[in-house]
Amino acid sequence: MSETSARLLKLLSLLQTPREWPGSELADRLGVSARTIRRDIDRLRNLGYPVNAMRGAVGGYRLVAGAAMPPLLLEDDEAVAITVGLRTAAHAVDGIEEASVRALTKLEQVLPSHLRHRVSALGAATVPLPSYGPGVAAEHLTVLAAAVAGRDQLRFAYRPAYHQSRQDPDRPQESLRLVEPHRLVPTGRRWYLVAYDNEREDWRTFRVDRIHDPRPTGVRAPFRSPPLDDAAAYVTRQLSGLAPLYRAVATFYAPASQIEDRLGGSGDEIEELSENSCRLHSQADSLGWLAFRLVSAGCPFEVHEPPDLVAYMRDLGARATGSVDGSAQAPADCAASDVSWPRGEGPAAASPDPASSR
Repeated sequence: MSETSARLLKLLSLLQTPREWPGSELADRLGVSARTIRRDIDRLRNLGYPVNAMRGAVGGYRLVAGAAMPPLLLEDDEAVAITVGLRTAAHAVDGIEEASVRALTKLEQVLPSHLRHRVSALGAATVPLPSYGPGVAAEHLTVLAAAVAGRDQLRFAYRPAYHQSRQDPDRPQESLRLVEPHRLVPTGRRWYLVAYDNEREDWRTFRVDRIHDPRPTGVRAPFRSPPLDDAAAYVTRQLSGLAPLYRAVATFYAPASQIEDRLGGSGDEIEELSENSCRLHSQADSLGWLAFRLVSAGCPFEVHEPPDLVAYMRDLGARATGSVDGSAQAPADCAASDVSWPRGEGPAAASPDPASSR
C-alpha cells in the first residue's frame, strides 16, 4: 500500500468518529501539513465520501451523518468487538438471532481477508451455553432505549416476581406503572431498567423480561438526580442488598492451596489449620449456591454454620442417596421441595428476583 493510500485510510478512520476535526489536529495526527490534509479531503470527496467542512473557531471536518458510506473501515480489535457483541446479543435478546447473522454476514463481506479469517475463526471456535429463563424482546429494548435517550415518561404493565403464586393466588398478575426511565443495565441474559416510579415516588429497578407493552406517553420527564451516578452499581446494590445473605463456615480436609485454587473467590477467606486441612469462610445469597461450591471442591469437608446450610446439606444428601438406591419418592407438591438455584441459573422464569421492583 502506498504512503498516500495508507494516509487516506487513516484519515477516513479518524473522520468516522462523530465529531468535528480541525485541520490542524488532523495534520498533527497524520504528521503532514494542513495543505496536505486539504488535498486528502478533496481526494476522499472524489471517491464518494461526503466530508463537510465547517468554518469558524469550533469548525472542522466531519463525515455527513446518515449518508451511504463506501467501504467500512475497522481496526482489528473493533472488528472482533463487533463480532463478539453480535454473537452475544443473538443469545441474550429474543428475536434478533436472524438479524445478527445477517449483520455478521455483511460485516465479513467488507472486511479485509486477514480480519475475515479472524472473525470466522472466532465464530467457529465459539459454542454458547444454553440459556435458562426468559429472554428479552428486542422491540421492548428499543422502546426503552429511546425513552431513556429522549427522557420520555413510559407506561407499561409489569408482572411481579410471584405472579400466579400458589401461596397468594389472589395477587394481581400485572400492575400498571408510570415511570421516568434512566438507564438500561444488562447482566448476562437479564436486562434491568432503572427508573423513577411516579406512583411510588421512588427509584426502582424493573426486569425487562417482565415488562409488557411499554409505551411512551409523550410527556418529557423532569431531570432527577439518580440514586447513584453509576446505574450498574445501583442494580448491583439492589441485587445484593435485598437478598438474604448466608455466611458459611466449613472445614476442608485438604491443603489450603488446593481449596484456594478450586474455590477461592471474592469475599472468601481460607484459614490454614494444618498441612492437610483448612477452614473456609464464605457468603452467598443462596443455600443452593453455597452447597454447590462446597461439593465442587471434590474433597471431604464438614459444615459448621449456618444451621440452615447444615439442614440443607443433610436434605441434599438424602435426596442424592435416594436418587441412586431406589428410595427416592416424589413429593405431593414439587414446589414444596426447597431447591435453591444460584442466581441467574435454573428455572429463572418462575423464580423471584430481589432486584425486581415491588
